[in-house]
Amino acid sequence: MSPEHDNNPQPSAIETVQAETEPVNVAPEPAATIAPQQSAAGAATAVVRAPETPQPAPPAAGAETNSISSEPDIAIAGSETAGTETLSTAETAAPTAEAAPATSAPASDESAESETTETMDQLLDQFSTPPAASEGEIFDGRVLAVTDAGVVVDVGGKFEGLVPAQEFLDSGEPIEFGEGQTIEVERLHERKDGYVLLSYVRAHRRRVWERIEKSYREHTNVTGKIAERIKGGLVVNIGVRAFLPASQIELRPVHDLESWKDREIEVRVLKLNRKRGNVVVSRRAILEDEQKAMRDALAGTLVEGAVVTGRVKNVTDYGIFVDLGGMDGLLHVSDLAWGRAPHPTSIVKPGEEIQVQILKFDKEKQRISLGRKQLLPDPWAAVPERFPAGTRVHGKVVGVTDYGVFVQIEPGVEGLVHVSEMSWSKHVKHPSKIVKTDDEVDVVVLEVKTDQRRISLGMKQLLPDPWEAAAQRYPVGAIVNGRVRNLAEFGAFVELEEGMEGLIHISDVSWTERIKHPSEKFKKGETVEAKVLKVDSQNRRLSLGIKQMNDIWANWFKDHKLGDILKGKVARTTDFGAFVELAEGIEGLCHVSEIEERRPKGEREKSKAPRDARITAVLTAGQEYDFKILRLEPEQRKISLSYRAAQKQVEREEIKSFRTTKSSPTATIGDAVRAKLQSS
Repeated sequence: MSPEHDNNPQPSAIETVQAETEPVNVAPEPAATIAPQQSAAGAATAVVRAPETPQPAPPAAGAETNSISSEPDIAIAGSETAGTETLSTAETAAPTAEAAPATSAPASDESAESETTETMDQLLDQFSTPPAASEGEIFDGRVLAVTDAGVVVDVGGKFEGLVPAQEFLDSGEPIEFGEGQTIEVERLHERKDGYVLLSYVRAHRRRVWERIEKSYREHTNVTGKIAERIKGGLVVNIGVRAFLPASQIELRPVHDLESWKDREIEVRVLKLNRKRGNVVVSRRAILEDEQKAMRDALAGTLVEGAVVTGRVKNVTDYGIFVDLGGMDGLLHVSDLAWGRAPHPTSIVKPGEEIQVQILKFDKEKQRISLGRKQLLPDPWAAVPERFPAGTRVHGKVVGVTDYGVFVQIEPGVEGLVHVSEMSWSKHVKHPSKIVKTDDEVDVVVLEVKTDQRRISLGMKQLLPDPWEAAAQRYPVGAIVNGRVRNLAEFGAFVELEEGMEGLIHISDVSWTERIKHPSEKFKKGETVEAKVLKVDSQNRRLSLGIKQMNDIWANWFKDHKLGDILKGKVARTTDFGAFVELAEGIEGLCHVSEIEERRPKGEREKSKAPRDARITAVLTAGQEYDFKILRLEPEQRKISLSYRAAQKQVEREEIKSFRTTKSSPTATIGDAVRAKLQSS
């Protein structure tokens, strides 16, 4: 309503000016009087009454009646149109009074006319009605009645307006107004049945859009109700249909959109296009602001080491997310309980309140690490005293891995039995072949590392160690049988018993054959017979040999001694000498220094021929020569030979033989050589 109307001391009910429709006498009439009258609605109504005069004859047809217009009252509420019509009604009364003498009586004098005009002006001044509302303006009105034609509304002026019933039928909104209820309406330019037409829907929609635009400008919240689910989100009724994308419903993705129907929520306008009627809203923006405010308030109170209460928000395989009241912290599974936790869900459930300790707080990244086991007694405090090395304990297998098994020896205290400590055998493919989860086993404490919270356990230590009696059970020279378990490039591993293996090196397979890989002679799983060559119990090593089963070297060393001259065939030559085959499978080495005659140092430096060329110039592969045994090493199967010494010894023997056959005391070496050449 206009300010002028608000300041008017008159009541807000409809003010009506009623004029008597009695004929006007020629004689001047006294001034009209205003008498208060109670309206049907109970509000005061001003009525204009004229002085009682005798009823004149009815006017002739076509003559103007001397009465005020009987049109329905028109709302004013500060509207210019209503004010205009009110003035028209008042002005109509004056001409009508003046026209009476022309039709039914002689003209009145000027004093009577002046008095009548002055009385009407006083009447209009007394009402002092504000200008009527212009078309399209929104103002408040009071419901007078609800009829079949629509809702009759008192807009606080000198007329009543009508909200047509068809408007509610077209909009689909039910009529739920009662008498005396105040509503907002918008004036239209049309009239109907004597009423100024009003629109409640248009006024309501304008107010709704104004409220939405204000909310959009000021970033405030509006309340709406979920109307339906559509592709990509929800429709929210905030006075108009607004789109709420699925990504803007919650801080986390929402999958069940059907469950949100008919819920009342607060949202914030993100995008707005009034011309097209498009509105996009978000609930997530409100939640993010609330979360940020709570996070900022909480961040100032959090300190490392503090104990706080939180609610379990989410449980994963690697830990638990706890809501501390605006910020989420991660309670890692390793900090959930002392010892091994099967799964976090076995200890806590979503929605449960728990006490946790802040282990680390990164304010820049807004990350909080939490701990729960730190609030419980530490079982490791007394482990060194309760479980010293060498203690035999009973435990339960709680985990099996490729490298060993974890055994719980008491709640919160676990130890590892490495796969190498499970059996004396070196061929345990997987720990699950020996034990399984939940098995109860006896173990021995091998080592305790309190600072690292680690205990090394052993299972094989409870079984007899086969290596302790290896030297007695497998003496050097004993013939044993075993199964080939594995092949390597350098030999074959033979298992003699559980936990006891020996190695047949590739060089101990044959005296004569040159073997490139053990697979040429052995296959996995086959049984072989070998001779024990060496036992090292401390390092758990046992050397075996097959060629030693027939030891031709021992017999050869037995039949030969140092200084013997024997024939040998050159097998191959190298830059450091020649290998000479003395018997089948037996070779000796003739070093290069024992092949050539020693020459002065100057002559050796002048010689530019390669060493191997000088060797082949004297010894040819495949040819037999005389060699002298310089050194014998039976344990290492080594024989050192000398070609040069053998040649000198042969010459000396020939000279000695020549001297015994020839009596001439003057015979020389040249004579002996010539005699040998002649004999050949």
